[in-house]
Amino acid sequence: MSLFDNMNKNVAFGQNQSQQSATFQPEEVFQQSTTSVEVSNLIRNTYMLLSMTLFFSAFTAGIAMITKMPPLPWWLTFIGYVGLLFLTQSLRNSIWGLASVFALTGFMGLTLGPIISLYLTIFSNGSQLVMMAFGSTATIFLGLSGYALVSRKDFSFLGGFLFAGILIAFLAGIGAILFSLPGLSLAVSAMFVLLMVGLILYQTSDMVHGRETNYIMATVGLYVSIYNLFLSLLQLFGAFMGED
Repeated sequence: MSLFDNMNKNVAFGQNQSQQSATFQPEEVFQQSTTSVEVSNLIRNTYMLLSMTLFFSAFTAGIAMITKMPPLPWWLTFIGYVGLLFLTQSLRNSIWGLASVFALTGFMGLTLGPIISLYLTIFSNGSQLVMMAFGSTATIFLGLSGYALVSRKDFSFLGGFLFAGILIAFLAGIGAILFSLPGLSLAVSAMFVLLMVGLILYQTSDMVHGRETNYIMATVGLYVSIYNLFLSLLQLFGAFMGED
């Protein structure tokens, strides 16, 4: 009798497990589908806003070039960037966050215009250098971001390395400016190219895996990566391929 009792208990337990699985499975599928929709919406909104901010940044850069705006001091650029970045972060959950994003990217475009004008002036092949930097930046970004989206690999392990690397490169860049060290400046540009490559993978992975849920901040992160990547490539191309 005990043997049949145990068999009956096992059968009943299996039925209960099946019923529980049948009960919870639709809810789990619904949660997964909801998360997938949220991620898809985040990615779509991010790249849509990113494309608009890039166009707006190009527009303000063009205005700076047409008006022959002089380059801003590095410290003024830094203060303006940090101030607008904190403003955007504080307003990221409101409609004003969109206005602050365009203010930030428009300001960065204004700082970019005089730099492009400088390269067009001092190098006979300046237009080629600018187009090479632009094309390389677009290719690198689309390739890396597309790879992270399609492969869905988790690049969160890069976080600590990127934070330390950017901090070191930033301090080294300030040292290169203060002490007029062109060799160190080129080394910093090369470092920033590698760091921005990793940062694009890291930021895209954050969106895919749900660690970044705000499309405004995701846009800012990718924009800054593209901006720094373009400037670093432009400096390297100018140093090694520029013609007087």
